[in-house]
Amino acid sequence: MDKYRIIGKIGEGTFSEVVKAQSLQDGGYYACKKMKQHFESTEQVNNLREIQAMRRLSPHPNILQLHEVLHDRKTGSLSLICELMEMNVYELIRGRRDPLPENKIKSYMYQLCKSLDHMHRNGIFHRDVKPENILIRRDVLKLADFGSCRSVYSKPPYTEYISTRWYRAPECLLTDGHYSYKMDLWSAGCVFFEIVSLNPLFPGSNELDQISKIHDVLGTPDGAVLRKFKQSRAMRFDFPPKKGSGISRLIPRSSSESLSLMYEMLQYEPEERTSSKAALQHPYFKELRVAEKQAATLRRAVGAVQQGENSGTPNSIDNLWRIARQGRRPHHIKHVQEPLVRRHGPPYPLELPKLNVAAPKIPTYPVTSLTSVLSQNVTLPVLQPTKSNGKTNKPTKEQPLKPCLKTYHIPPLERKSGDL
Repeated sequence: MDKYRIIGKIGEGTFSEVVKAQSLQDGGYYACKKMKQHFESTEQVNNLREIQAMRRLSPHPNILQLHEVLHDRKTGSLSLICELMEMNVYELIRGRRDPLPENKIKSYMYQLCKSLDHMHRNGIFHRDVKPENILIRRDVLKLADFGSCRSVYSKPPYTEYISTRWYRAPECLLTDGHYSYKMDLWSAGCVFFEIVSLNPLFPGSNELDQISKIHDVLGTPDGAVLRKFKQSRAMRFDFPPKKGSGISRLIPRSSSESLSLMYEMLQYEPEERTSSKAALQHPYFKELRVAEKQAATLRRAVGAVQQGENSGTPNSIDNLWRIARQGRRPHHIKHVQEPLVRRHGPPYPLELPKLNVAAPKIPTYPVTSLTSVLSQNVTLPVLQPTKSNGKTNKPTKEQPLKPCLKTYHIPPLERKSGDL
């Protein structure tokens, strides 16, 4: 920790303490997660699931970035240097009276589903998704704290006590560790409700109370579903039948699409519960998917132009300028010939288009209107008709002068006898 200066404490958990630190090299601010457990060897450090998961999942815009791992062999202390975020979701909604805007809630849930989808596709599930482990900075959401993560391909049973009780899926409560990555979707559904309503959905005081809180809202599941859980845990499943109040009564102002996605995340049976990949294709996120595709298309177009400029391809500005200075063109650039321009004729077409314009009416006047002018007995000259041969009589000055042709007489040649 000689390269960092501790500024203040951010939070503390069961296994670690998080402080704000400043780098003495670049002056940047980071979050330093100091482990309470001591590690003797570097191999032991590299085998930590949290470090392996963060290295495998990085870089991703919705996964907390790991910058550096500091291990002191003498003292055995271990610190993880991560990017610094502003707050977590719990701090965002704590003490808030007015609900968050719908577009912001939609953006947060879309980013959370993307982080879970990235994890599950890389063979990891989190097992402790809750508001305290979801960090936010400038409306960018990132999933953090991978200390409880496990491999998707590992075989159950897993540890029974993992995620915080309020966000624990039914299969985690009713079985001896027989659950899968679908538990992350249940926890995400609980977080979804809490962001919308600003209150936890299932705040149970113990495991039995937790199950009772779930049944109060979702109802008691079918006996066939409970028998699947009963096969893996020796406990009584004589739950009283309940219909359940439903989620829509708790958040009546929510849209039908948001309620639909929430119900799909909170399916009691894991096999019927949605996946992170399917959740991203839900109609609730349609606008964000369209905007994301448009942004990706724009980035590809800008990247193609920048790549052309940097690589010197014929599409780059520098290369076209170089070709222009050398006075030659590449063969693959098509030259479009300019249209011919009439030099001796008018620039407009010879035949003008016909316009459908109504001709103005010429007013007619009665003959009596001319009596005032021709009231006196005046004899008007009679105009004689003039014959025209169809040729315009132009002045002599404008007629072109014809050149005078002279005739010459050439005498015939006499043939002499000596020429033959």
